[in-house]
Amino acid sequence: MDGIELFSIQETPEERVHDFIPQSFDDYIGQQELKEKLKVYTQAAKMRGEALDHLLLFGPPGLGKTTLSQIMAHVMSVGIKICSGPMMERTGDLVAILSSLNHRDILFIDEIHRMPTNVEEVLYSAMEHFRVDVIIGQGAGAKSVNLPINPFTLIGATTKTGMISAPLRSRFGISERLEFYCEEELRDIILQAAAFLKCSITPDAALRIAQCARGTPRVAKKILRRVRDFAQVANRDIIDLAFVEQALTFLGMDEDGLNKIDNLLLRTIVDNFQGGPVGLETLAALIGEDKETLEQVYEPFLLRSGYLEKTARGRQIPHKKLPYLKKKFFGQNTLL
Repeated sequence: MDGIELFSIQETPEERVHDFIPQSFDDYIGQQELKEKLKVYTQAAKMRGEALDHLLLFGPPGLGKTTLSQIMAHVMSVGIKICSGPMMERTGDLVAILSSLNHRDILFIDEIHRMPTNVEEVLYSAMEHFRVDVIIGQGAGAKSVNLPINPFTLIGATTKTGMISAPLRSRFGISERLEFYCEEELRDIILQAAAFLKCSITPDAALRIAQCARGTPRVAKKILRRVRDFAQVANRDIIDLAFVEQALTFLGMDEDGLNKIDNLLLRTIVDNFQGGPVGLETLAALIGEDKETLEQVYEPFLLRSGYLEKTARGRQIPHKKLPYLKKKFFGQNTLL
């Protein structure tokens, strides 16, 4: 897209090239309420000829924060520079980026909660007064110079709002959360991506992939690309429901949309602890994964889907799910 510079984003270059990137809010599927708000905000700022208020987008990874920011830049006919908070280790890195922004440009900072404190402090005056303080020289002869910069919009993206300092959070004029997608929205995203990839897939097959996508477009597109690989090797022109079932089995996903680690985690709790509760560290040791990975990658979906719950004593299987999981893993259907 014209006017976009990519400094550092989460997907690999291969994934970015092969993903469909919407150019407008109408092309963007899902997040309907948020889209309507952003349409108003961007249109009003464009009509006034002003930079949009600074915007904080938060929510789980893979829901489209970067894509929405690119659409906003496209709609407002301004440039966008995309960088990552952990990559800006020195204040000079941020000052260089801020100084290169044109009038009303957008600066998108992913994982803004991981930005170093000294770099974050440079943002305060930049966001409020569109000025940055630069230290020239060293030692006793060093002096601070206040440099003006063009009015710009900072869009900060984070998965952990609580880790953003209060002074930085208070400087965002707009704060919006992205929600998980429903299966129908993910189905439409998969159909859209499949058309871009020039592969044919039936709506019911797309819906089946959506059921395994954990409410996340990024996951849905990754599964689609792997199913496409499977279809290409098998010389299949059309990806139908039966073929998707085969591909998902090949990829280690079951009829519930759970992968091997999901099932290993649940089976361990059922088999070793009769449904729990069990401490996270004990569970991590038995499975062979670190507890941070279990807590941040696997647990959110299992909690949201009702397969797992947290208690003061640890993790456990909800009573209503325990008979089903016993039957699934061991062919049993007995209650506790």
